[in-house]
Amino acid sequence: MSTGETIGIIVGVTFGAVIVLAIAIKLAIIIYLNKATKGATPYAHIEIGNGRKPMSNPTPQESSVVPDPQIEATMKRFFSNIAKEKPIMFSAQQLSGFSQNYKTRLGSGGFGVVYKGELPNGIPVAIKLLNKASYNQAKEQFMAEVSTIGITYHVNLVRLYGFCFDSSVQALVYEYMEKGSLDSILFDKNQRIEWEKLHEIAIGTAKGIAYLHEECQKRIIHYDIKPGNVLLDAELFPKVADFGLAKLSNRDSTHITMTDCRGTPGYAAPEMYMPYPVTSKCDVYSFGMLLFEILGRRKNLNSNLSEPEYWLPRWTWEMFEKGKLSELLENFGIEEEHREKAERMAIVALWCVQYLPDSRPLMSNVVRMLEGGSEIKSPPNPFQHLVSATPNFTLSISESDSSISKEQKSST
Repeated sequence: MSTGETIGIIVGVTFGAVIVLAIAIKLAIIIYLNKATKGATPYAHIEIGNGRKPMSNPTPQESSVVPDPQIEATMKRFFSNIAKEKPIMFSAQQLSGFSQNYKTRLGSGGFGVVYKGELPNGIPVAIKLLNKASYNQAKEQFMAEVSTIGITYHVNLVRLYGFCFDSSVQALVYEYMEKGSLDSILFDKNQRIEWEKLHEIAIGTAKGIAYLHEECQKRIIHYDIKPGNVLLDAELFPKVADFGLAKLSNRDSTHITMTDCRGTPGYAAPEMYMPYPVTSKCDVYSFGMLLFEILGRRKNLNSNLSEPEYWLPRWTWEMFEKGKLSELLENFGIEEEHREKAERMAIVALWCVQYLPDSRPLMSNVVRMLEGGSEIKSPPNPFQHLVSATPNFTLSISESDSSISKEQKSST
């Protein structure tokens, strides 16, 4: 055998050995991967539950694998959290489907009618459908709702799932609150809410407003805080609603000039009726008026009663000034075991309705006071202006909320 033939045999044997070794390694890798991925779920074909078809048809191998329930649940939560970031634009056809062609009517107002509906994933919703005739007047409120509540997420604020804005339908889609508004229960003598639950409702509402004023990226002033705009779920958990009058402002902008009178008479702060800039303290005033109604379980103004009982806020002040606040609360039917919390709530309400905005506490301080986390000093007479010369109102709005915050922390 020649030298050349010998070299050829060696090269051939070596090449064959390399091929065999490569095949063996590949088989080992495949076996290892099969063991490591046994039972794994392909992510491409997980159904999110939104009623949409998959982006592409699954391969036979994919369709034969049963999805892992835990992975599905995780992905559903993930997409649910994404959906919370901003409201969805729905079509008129979708809203008609959600509401079964607007079958169940929940209520109505000057803006239009509210209907009950259900999203494809089974979540109940309330669909506020604007009247075509009133849309030109309501479009500003419509935009205010989307631009304010659409960028917020807090447990004490009603969720805005989406909206519809086309030539035929203008509507807002909210989470459904089973028990309706606070006023429908609070002023119904046939329904009785336990005091502890009323106290929780007051604190939850205060937390929602505090978030709008102090924690949201954009400062939001609601302008229409009242029992009718506090909604309750099945467990009577409160959520602030109806942002149709709300205004957005930058965090460093503390005053907004109003071009017309807003809010609801009886709840709106005095400055709302004056040609001066207003601050978030107007919401504090309105919340104080709401607290009086929670305490008395009645409307603040009752013309059928004689003085001093006919106007609840001033009657509360007079009884407080005489040292008879406990007697008043007993008159409201508040049991002795709850009297301390109720007295605290009454004093907080008197602070909130101070005539001068600077004298009112921040909502974060209101929360702490209601929860018993901070001392409450005796408030001055919030109705002094009704029996004496009106103070120089311009002086009361000359300071920023930052200075007010420092002052309130030291005084309330």
